[in-house]
Amino acid sequence: MTPESPGESGSAPGLSPDDLLAVLPRLIRLSSAFNKGRLVDRAARAAGPSLDRPAVGVLVSLLAAGEPLRIGEIADRMQVVGPHVTRQVQVLEKRRLVRRIADPLDRRASLIEPTEAGNDAARRYVTTLLGWFAEVLADWPRQDRDDLLRLLARFADDVTARLALPEEDEGAGAS
Repeated sequence: MTPESPGESGSAPGLSPDDLLAVLPRLIRLSSAFNKGRLVDRAARAAGPSLDRPAVGVLVSLLAAGEPLRIGEIADRMQVVGPHVTRQVQVLEKRRLVRRIADPLDRRASLIEPTEAGNDAARRYVTTLLGWFAEVLADWPRQDRDDLLRLLARFADDVTARLALPEEDEGAGAS
């Protein structure tokens, strides 16, 4: 399989298939390092015994939001389907890490809010991840760290937005 010419691949002007091909192995290696390095698993263990990634994802979504959320809002933030979040919330409720409260805008609906123990678990998880990344970046010059954070946020936002497009729209945007 050979890369297509820039016009055929939908590359941005000035970005050749060779440029993209050069970065692909690094992206694959980075993804593999995160998965095989069990960084997320280690952070989940730091969050609390018996908390798996999806449960921690719910808690971190709530912590980041800073306010109670509906199941659908949590699912959107985690980029999963609602029933997946519902199951996780039920587990977290039993462990007294989240609770349901009435939605003040719609009494028929519930909002999910973390308990103090749930917020503590989410903070332990985040602290573990951020500490690890801080160690990796400790020797980088300040400008490089700032550039990485800015560009990584932009890249993540653009990738997420692109993946959210219906497939027929993706093809149209690439022409």
